[in-house]
Amino acid sequence: MLRTPSPDGLRFAFGTLTVFPVEVTRWDREAARAGMLCAPLAGLAVGVTAAAAGLLLLLLGAGTLLAAVATAAVPAVLTRGLHLDGLADTADGLGSGKPAEDALRIMKQSDIGPFGVLTLVFALLAQVAALAQVYDGSWAHGALAAVVSATAARLALTLAARTGVPAARPEGLGAAVAGVVPTGAAATVTAVVAAAAAGAGAFLGAYDAVRTALAVLCAVAVAELLLRHCVRRFGGITGDVFGAVAETAAGTALVVLVLG
Repeated sequence: MLRTPSPDGLRFAFGTLTVFPVEVTRWDREAARAGMLCAPLAGLAVGVTAAAAGLLLLLLGAGTLLAAVATAAVPAVLTRGLHLDGLADTADGLGSGKPAEDALRIMKQSDIGPFGVLTLVFALLAQVAALAQVYDGSWAHGALAAVVSATAARLALTLAARTGVPAARPEGLGAAVAGVVPTGAAATVTAVVAAAAAGAGAFLGAYDAVRTALAVLCAVAVAELLLRHCVRRFGGITGDVFGAVAETAAGTALVVLVLG
């Protein structure tokens, strides 16, 4: 059974996953467990802020493409670009074709290689294109897509931190949160987020209720495939892998929301 989010858990989630001015007062496994369970709440805050930016530009007369760019940019700003950086580094590590130790060393380097650059370009293009298409349908659908994708991205982090998923390194964010979330709790959070997404979508129609819930489930399913591949390839997860999982989930959710 899920308990009410603790202050330490909320501080951990917002303090490590966003730039919101929240001080992390505890860095132990218990706080990390609570924090990763609260990760979707941090995603909700990011998504609402992103949607607000997009809607503001639309109200001021901007086109849907510019609104989509702003909506995609806000999550990057609110995470200091860490998730995008993780996506690029993970792409470089996977694309290198080298053994796990060498691939992890490539991922730790400060520069971004060709695989990382290409992955970033296509990922951001996909996000902007999907958001623009959804905004073209209606502003409400665009705002909902922004919130759902950001929340699903952080839900993927909750699942990535579940019991049984090892850390690839003994240090860093990956090691701090690896395996801290009980599998049952992760499944419960997934069900809650999917149900909440369906409830939000229901305000726009029965079909939207189904589609938003499906977007969440597809997002975490695709993120899970990437997670498992990274665990096999690197021997576990790292902070970079967390970023890649989050961005993959966000992009998948947006793609699902423009289909059909």
